[in-house]
Amino acid sequence: MSGRSAVVRRTGIVLALGFAVLATSAGVVAASNVAAGLSGGGDDVSVPTWLYLATGGGAVGASALLTMLVTDRDVIDTYHDHALEASVERLLSAGSLLFGAIGVLGLALIVVVGIVGPNIGLVSATVLVTFVGGRALLTIVTYTVGNPWPALNPWRRIATALPNGDESYPSAFGSWPAVVALLTFVWLEVIAPLTASPTALLAVLVMYSLFTISSAVVFSTETWFRRGDPLSLWFRLYGAVAPIQRTDDGFELRYPGSRLSDADLITDTSIVAFVLALVWELTYSGFIVTPAGVRTIEFLVGLGLPPALVYLALLVGGFLLFWKVYWVAIDRTRERAETYLSRRYLGLRFAAPLLAIAAGYHLAHYIGFGLSLWPSLVDALAMPLDPPTNPTRYALPGWFGYVEIAGILLGHILAVWIAHTVSFELFPGKLQAIRSQYPLIIVMVFFTMASLYLVSQGTMSPPYVPS
Repeated sequence: MSGRSAVVRRTGIVLALGFAVLATSAGVVAASNVAAGLSGGGDDVSVPTWLYLATGGGAVGASALLTMLVTDRDVIDTYHDHALEASVERLLSAGSLLFGAIGVLGLALIVVVGIVGPNIGLVSATVLVTFVGGRALLTIVTYTVGNPWPALNPWRRIATALPNGDESYPSAFGSWPAVVALLTFVWLEVIAPLTASPTALLAVLVMYSLFTISSAVVFSTETWFRRGDPLSLWFRLYGAVAPIQRTDDGFELRYPGSRLSDADLITDTSIVAFVLALVWELTYSGFIVTPAGVRTIEFLVGLGLPPALVYLALLVGGFLLFWKVYWVAIDRTRERAETYLSRRYLGLRFAAPLLAIAAGYHLAHYIGFGLSLWPSLVDALAMPLDPPTNPTRYALPGWFGYVEIAGILLGHILAVWIAHTVSFELFPGKLQAIRSQYPLIIVMVFFTMASLYLVSQGTMSPPYVPS
């Protein structure tokens, strides 16, 4: 009798997951077709914006409701604990040396080309390696495959070769230096002509190099690149979404996103802030180029505020709003779960699912950019000091916008599943675990609809930005 019950229960779970996949697929296709009408991709499609947003938000909401039907803890644990391990310690050592050499040579190339190469934006290897190679393609590889940055990181190689100090890293610092550095770079990316002037970009990279190498020397390489360095934290957190994870003596293959439910991933409130900054900086970058964003900036500048200050205020203000909304959701989660677990601990555990959202946002923002400029990057690397004046660029097909929308939706749906898993790990009762998810699901649906709205809008050049 018990065996039959187990079969019935697991059959129900399989059906629920099947319906969830079907709902997800239908939501993605519907949102994509609606987007075609909004963007002018089809002559015979005319759909109100509210229906487009409701379609995307409904896909996430429906997937959340269907996910809640999966209450078999064995099934949940199987997804997050199952892993195929491969011990390749010698291969790792050789690969680390090879990747390390590539990283150092790449940094040297960026510096040399920035000094003596052509000072022409998306022709220069300095700009293309930084933005197309690093910000776009390497980051996409990091969350879709695995994180190669620990082996590539040239600044860590340089700092390791220098004498390290014995200053203790102040616990109050946490990862706040990385948060401030990330937001500062996003601000400079907007107000300074970094993509148009290799010289300006080189100046920023030199300042970053001095900052991170000196900090690593003072506080020790291991501590700094684990806690304070923004690039290392960027790739480590995005890498947690990937199916391939690094172990002490090799690799393990896991289900995508399963690492996000581990308690040792987000260990400090400042890392929560960095996760929120990852989500916000992509939303911010999308907002300031929409007609609504341009009008907002022009209005504020019209009040007599300097443009650089306006961009900074929007960046910091939006980040603080995300911070507030997140912790309000955590407070509501704690109330609905009726738990004695602390607010801080819940905040740490539920921050990791947001990395799936950040990955979806990043894919939507940068997959087209990276693929279209990939040939330009190859041309610049082949002839770094004398690249072709008119480098090759791919023209993406009209349907490629569907990929962007699918990235946003799938990122949110994966985040819903991870939050579901964390809830069942934290709370012993099934109803308690389900009730605890409502506030975060509402926030995720809101984020989905806001992101799809930005994608649906036409883009404009941000005003008062040097070119």
